[in-house]
Amino acid sequence: MAKNRIITVQDIPITVSEADIDDYICITDMAAAKSDSSRAADVIKNWLRNRNTLEFLGTWEQIYNSDFKVVEFDHFKAEAGLHTFVLSASEWIEKTNAIGLFVKKGRYGGTYAHKDIAFEFASAISPVFKLYLIKEFQRLKEQENDIKKIEWDAKRFLSKNNYLIQTDAVKKYLIPVCNYREELSWLPYAEEADLLNVALFGFTAKAWREANPELAKNSNVRDYSSINELTVLSNLETHNAQMIREGKSKEERFLALKEIAEYQIRILNEAQNISNKIEQK
Repeated sequence: MAKNRIITVQDIPITVSEADIDDYICITDMAAAKSDSSRAADVIKNWLRNRNTLEFLGTWEQIYNSDFKVVEFDHFKAEAGLHTFVLSASEWIEKTNAIGLFVKKGRYGGTYAHKDIAFEFASAISPVFKLYLIKEFQRLKEQENDIKKIEWDAKRFLSKNNYLIQTDAVKKYLIPVCNYREELSWLPYAEEADLLNVALFGFTAKAWREANPELAKNSNVRDYSSINELTVLSNLETHNAQMIREGKSKEERFLALKEIAEYQIRILNEAQNISNKIEQK
């Protein structure tokens, strides 16, 4: 699953790919700052054959990649500096099982490096280019965080509004039937909230608090929900309120809500995966 974005560094468009573990930056694009695009592969090869580069890459892999082949790495390091030594990104990845680099074909194709490694590659272009790259990358992440926060806040607001619809149904249709004492009148609301929690998350609010005591001091499970989960939660609240008005039992409502939650989460996650794959091409 990957999502591609473009940042511009000193008038050069550079692709940033959100891969499975972190952001990767296209160093083929970056190489255009040092030479024309037709010679980008040569720029990368010259960088890779440098002993300092190999030591940096090898150290990074040993920190983050448990499957890294150290013996093959030592062989490359011993060869570094010789006039006959040549190393491509594909060969480095294939021989050492490296994850810090990957090569992509097609649209947005090229050699991509984990942001840590990409910043190191930028040093080989120029210190000024590296500073501008870091600045533009940070700006990208700030913009993405702002957008995600706005979207998440909107979903959270919607789920809270729909919760009011559910509590109104509880007040009108459940509390009189249950005939709770005044000091226990909050119980039906908590029970209905937990009905949704179990249907969607698979656990109650109490179970989440006990499993996350530090987080539970100032928040609840819904504050840590994904945007897709908040979307489904909002829909469940509306469905539950309607079923309460129809007089359906808690057992009937739970089974219906669980089925709805599983179906909608699957649909939203599949749609998100498809969207990410389209952006990757």
